Amino acid sequence: MLGLSQDDLVKASGISKRTIAGFELASGNPSERTIRAIRLALQEAGAEFIEENGGGVGVRLRKRSTTE
Repeated sequence: MLGLSQDDLVKASGISKRTIAGFELASGNPSERTIRAIRLALQEAGAEFIEENGGGVGVRLRKRSTTE
């Protein structure tokens, strides 16, 4: 969706590539710090996380403003 590689996410989040690879495979139990760092990196790259609102949680691309 964002076109980020694991290496891009490593650079943006400061989380190790091994941890990110495990996260993608849904293995292990990532810490809250890891989840926050990945979420922040994805948000800065243009993802918008949608909380439960009757239609379920989700992720979408943030609408770009006309000045971006």
